[in-house]
Amino acid sequence: MGETGVTDSSTLRIEMRGVSKTFPGVRALEKVDLQLKAGEVHALLGENGAGKSTLIKIMTGALPRDEGEIRLDGHPVEINTTADAQALGISTVYQEVNLVPTLTVTKNLTLERQPRRFGLISWGRARALAKQRLKRLNLEIDTERLLGSYPVAIQQLVAIARALEDDTRVLVLDEPTASLDANETELLFKIMRDLKSLGIAIVFITHFIDQVYQVADRISVLRNGRMVGTAPAAELPRLELISMMIGRELAAVEARLATSKSEAGGEPVLAAVGLGRRRTMTPFDIALRAGEVVGLAGLLGSGRTETAKLLFGAIRPDSGQLKVDGKAVKRFSPGHSLRYGILFCPEDRKAEGLVGELTVRENIMLGLQAKRGWMRRVWKDEQKRLTQEMIEALAIATPDAEKPVGQLSGGNQQKVVLARSLVAKPKVLLLDEPTRGIDVGAHAEVVALIRRLCAEGLALLVASSELDELVAVSDRVAVLRDRRKVEEMSGADITRENIIHTIAGG
Repeated sequence: MGETGVTDSSTLRIEMRGVSKTFPGVRALEKVDLQLKAGEVHALLGENGAGKSTLIKIMTGALPRDEGEIRLDGHPVEINTTADAQALGISTVYQEVNLVPTLTVTKNLTLERQPRRFGLISWGRARALAKQRLKRLNLEIDTERLLGSYPVAIQQLVAIARALEDDTRVLVLDEPTASLDANETELLFKIMRDLKSLGIAIVFITHFIDQVYQVADRISVLRNGRMVGTAPAAELPRLELISMMIGRELAAVEARLATSKSEAGGEPVLAAVGLGRRRTMTPFDIALRAGEVVGLAGLLGSGRTETAKLLFGAIRPDSGQLKVDGKAVKRFSPGHSLRYGILFCPEDRKAEGLVGELTVRENIMLGLQAKRGWMRRVWKDEQKRLTQEMIEALAIATPDAEKPVGQLSGGNQQKVVLARSLVAKPKVLLLDEPTRGIDVGAHAEVVALIRRLCAEGLALLVASSELDELVAVSDRVAVLRDRRKVEEMSGADITRENIIHTIAGG
């Protein structure tokens, strides 16, 4: 569905006309038109592989276009490098924080822009400039601390502060809220509204549909490299938006999620009793049974990731006991967990989940090879067969299994992380934000896959910030608050309202 009426060219900040891009074996963009008005938040949506990242990279000079034209404030421009884009006032903040964690906040905010006096860097002025940039976001932190010492949420806000310049005309935000809690997200939305009042055109890429309707003025949808349509957010119903994104009726997605929940019983496959670590996670009890999904709910910083890592041995506990099939675990490490059949899919796929230079096949095979040990080699023919099975089962969008995984879209990288765990046929699978950065269609596929895995007898722990996801898949939900397990609910008690009430302290 296209937008009715003709956009007044006098209000256009940036316009892309007939933009096309082809990679070997993949037509990423097919004559795409995109118009961004001055002073608007424009949501750009679509499934993984729809072409969003490619379109943005062309706009920001990270990729050359094969065809098409770009106009800024009505004038044709050539954007061949990221420096060209920055000179034109086009700034970008990517989903993965691309700053230097081993440098201070001040050095990150002024990198390559340090104020100088008599040829030397003036660190006093640099610190003042850093604080001025952060003040725009109402963020008060110690700018002399290493960036990596702060949580990912703070690092994301610092990245946004760095991207903003006095002459910024277009600001691209790629999944800016993925690591933010509700208060930080609302702060960002306030900043976005302030910026659009200055005439800045903001491109907002996200997979959180609720957030789109909170802050976006218009919505454009890409599918399979083509622009499906653009419409004012107020005139586009949610169900129609989802149908545009996935190319099929929502009922088809809902039908795949209608699998009845399990009725798991028997002894736990994995059980923690008083497991914890001082200053990391208050001692907790939890049990995972074959054929059952246990959800972990809680706000950012509540202890979801810490709980999963304690169960996997990535964080060594200093209290409590862990049992596998009723037998106490004496040595805690990821290597020992793999041998027990316990696998972990991390939230931060870039730092902990993938080796970007290796191929899709090599990344998927890492888990199975680690489980077997290096003396029992997985031969090439078996690698190819298993990899192809995973690509088809998870609908990983890649031209072939030998493509470097770092060149895939974020959502498809997440699927590769999941595939690596599944190919090793674990008994227990710990998923930390399994649908983070995944579009609505792939999200439904992953949720349906979780239910199928349970039906096959796998024990699953799903840590997620998406409450609707937890309600859809969980047989039991453990609610965390301030790094403490505060309640466990099951059956009909698992509702969004009950979880929110418990998180809030009810």
